[in-house]
Amino acid sequence: MTATPTTATADPVGSAGQDGLVDVRDVVPDALIDLRYATPDNFLGVRMYPVGARCLVHESLAPGLAAAAESLRAHGNRLVFWDCYRPHAVQVRMFEAVPDPSWVARPGNFARSHTAGRSVDVTLSDDTVRLLDMGTDFDEFSSRATAFATDGVSWAAQANRARLREAMAAGGFAVYAGEWWHFDGPGAQLQRPIIDVPLI
Repeated sequence: MTATPTTATADPVGSAGQDGLVDVRDVVPDALIDLRYATPDNFLGVRMYPVGARCLVHESLAPGLAAAAESLRAHGNRLVFWDCYRPHAVQVRMFEAVPDPSWVARPGNFARSHTAGRSVDVTLSDDTVRLLDMGTDFDEFSSRATAFATDGVSWAAQANRARLREAMAAGGFAVYAGEWWHFDGPGAQLQRPIIDVPLI
């Protein structure tokens, strides 16, 4: 499986910028964007983001993501983004489909984590844009998908997960123990006003 590089586009006036969100490609120019929720290749099997959706993050995450990407380049790796800012309405749809807080965060009357643009779902590719073996695919609801799983996860996949965790930690991100791909930036769990930012 490979990820497809994309190019950055200008921010529409009065959209992402007003809520402090930036396009991750402006932060990590060599980022690979594979937004699974902009395709049917996700746990719901339907597209939940529009075609051409941008990967947006809160501007406070920018220095950390740049640092993580720089660390990974030294190993010949690139960051691949599976999800960034997630509109509240999409989170509601996800929880309606899988009403289990162990796997899908329960939406509330506030924004945090993805719905505040302060968490990312990422994996690694090599310099040929081939995804590395991480033991599971994105959004696999199984014990093998937990961050520190060993049963059923090869040594190579464990090492790749550890490399990703170390790079993200160097950028100030903390892995969510339940999902090896999910990383929270500083303040991700603080409750904030709900925002509704266009993804295109």
